[in-house]
Amino acid sequence: MPAELYAVSPLDGRYAGRTEPLRRHASEAALMRARVEVEVEYLIALAKLSATPFEFSAAERERLRSLYEEFDPEDAEFVKRIETEGAAGYAATNHDVKAVEYFLRERATDALGVSNWVHFALTSEDVNNLAYRLLVRGAVEDVLLPELRARRDELVELAHEHADVPMLARTHGQPATPTTFGKEMAVFAGRLGRALGRVKDAKNGLQGKLAGASGTYAAHVAAYPEVDWRAFAADFLDTLGLEQVEPTTQVNPCDDLQALFDALRAANNVLLDLNRDAWRYISDKYLGQEATEGETGSSTMPHKVNPIDFENSEGNLSKANSDLVFLGDYVTSSRLQRDLSDSTVKRNVGAAFAYCYIGYMKCGDGLSKVVPNEEVMRAELADTPEIIGEAVQTILRREGHADAYERVKELTRGRRVTIEDFHELFAELDVPEDVREELLDLTPETYVGVGADLGRSA
Repeated sequence: MPAELYAVSPLDGRYAGRTEPLRRHASEAALMRARVEVEVEYLIALAKLSATPFEFSAAERERLRSLYEEFDPEDAEFVKRIETEGAAGYAATNHDVKAVEYFLRERATDALGVSNWVHFALTSEDVNNLAYRLLVRGAVEDVLLPELRARRDELVELAHEHADVPMLARTHGQPATPTTFGKEMAVFAGRLGRALGRVKDAKNGLQGKLAGASGTYAAHVAAYPEVDWRAFAADFLDTLGLEQVEPTTQVNPCDDLQALFDALRAANNVLLDLNRDAWRYISDKYLGQEATEGETGSSTMPHKVNPIDFENSEGNLSKANSDLVFLGDYVTSSRLQRDLSDSTVKRNVGAAFAYCYIGYMKCGDGLSKVVPNEEVMRAELADTPEIIGEAVQTILRREGHADAYERVKELTRGRRVTIEDFHELFAELDVPEDVREELLDLTPETYVGVGADLGRSA
């Protein structure tokens, strides 16, 4: 029986195939690998200090780096055994970072004679905060951002292709000044593009902390008071692509993670808005959907092709946003210099990213199936001639008619009108003939301003 059927979470059950790209950034094995990377690079950095009594050859550095570059499932299982059962002569640590330290000793540092320098003067949070940021950065850079860019590009393509297709707009749910379908897609493309920039900036602004048990570098200074440990930490963090955050307590304050979560939530909100509008456009038959061969739309109504992809995306992005708000609020607080409640919470960052990722893909599935129904859009425009009332009263105001708004309101408010009703009004107006012709040329389909240009400019 497939294990996915018994998974507690849909992320590892129903959606396991879709979330697979996040495993190298969000799984426990990925966290182990990232911790190994931090510990190894820190050890190599220590060896470069003139104050420390050891150094590595190029071959030894290569050997050490292979521990994380070639970290495999067997290595992950070994680390887990050290933590939970004990292995290789070590008793069970019941401490995940200490298990990584012992893994390094067993695999390389004992042989190199430098085991006493592994995890030198560090607290577990020094390793964890950096490891998490390596994982978060990779997940956003390699998985989430490409999918968001794909949605943006699809919206741009729709905007360009359908820039000239006129469409009835609705404000407050009521018929309003016409737009074009392409222009409406351009709105979402522009919003998503700006949101992408904010996510990228937040990802590039991740910060690291390497300041010891209470953020004072006390153990470092006690061992080697002549070393400028603050400068050392800044340089080391720079090699990891992270900015230094100072001063801190034992924990990284995580304001950088909160900024990233907020940026992702803003991008998600754009797609949530798109999902809901697409759902309505499908309901109004402005958008048709290409049916998938053999797919069931309804268990009882054979004719239906439901907007399930947009609905699925909406649900997953809503779940993601809920998680991102919780994470951002939680990780930025810690009692006094440190409490451990954030440790279990941070293990759920990958789940929040997974819900984002599913939402992005499902939105893409929906966009790939929709086909604008120009005939329906134009028919509804023709059936709603009252929407040219705005243009009529504006032109009449230009011509000096102070009562222009009132006259059009009297004609259109609370009653169904035809284009002929407008033409009768125009015939009665005291305006020059060229202005009358200008009014007679007005149609719902052509009253779109520069909507087409806006669609093409996406």
